[in-house]
Amino acid sequence: MKILVCKDYDAMSQKAAQLVASQVTLKCNSVLGLATGSTPIGMYQKLVEMYEKKIINFSQIRTFNLDEYCNISQSDSQSYYYFMQENFFRKVNLSQEQTNLPNGIIENLDTYCSDYDNLIKESGGIDLQILGIGNNAHIGFNEPSEYFAKGTHVVNLDHSTREANARFFNSIEDVPKQAITMGVGTIFKSKKIMLLASGEIKAQAVRDTVYGEIKPSVPSSILNLHSDVIMILDESAGALLDEKDYERV
Repeated sequence: MKILVCKDYDAMSQKAAQLVASQVTLKCNSVLGLATGSTPIGMYQKLVEMYEKKIINFSQIRTFNLDEYCNISQSDSQSYYYFMQENFFRKVNLSQEQTNLPNGIIENLDTYCSDYDNLIKESGGIDLQILGIGNNAHIGFNEPSEYFAKGTHVVNLDHSTREANARFFNSIEDVPKQAITMGVGTIFKSKKIMLLASGEIKAQAVRDTVYGEIKPSVPSSILNLHSDVIMILDESAGALLDEKDYERV
């Protein structure tokens, strides 16, 4: 695992965008795994700026999103479908046919989840998977558990996760209790993984990921076994790491 620590959130976002741009430039038909939440917003803004300056072209790219809330419509302003449209998709040259996001209002979710994994496989697999990390070290919506989930599946969200996401809703009661997420196994099949973390609130989860035991109660710890992972942090998120273990950029 390679760890880069940037001065602040803006620098972290710029570095992440540069790595995505490099992937797209080197392989114009790359398959990107995309994340939502507050952390990658800056990265998406930087990518939009690169597109507007004609530095980057998404015309042959295909995308798969990590997760989506259950029982929330795509038109809902709190859905991840809405998030991606507002923050990225509609601002660059990505058609609806190029993008794939879990749908949380499908009736037969087990079959749907299996089909989602098959669609990723048929697309050649994910070349670059972007991840955030939860305060409890979840990746995607893979919460601390007794085992690492393999494929895309429905998960019950921890109270701590719902509490952290309540800032986007009117109250915690409005936060969905379930979500669809790529499983750790699906994520792990990605050729390259880039994890982003910002803020002091993520520092302990980052430390547990880097130094802790590899166990499903710390879902992100599994990334230590992947052959190509880069972690990009701001100084606050990397505050609990030993300086010898990261590169300052």
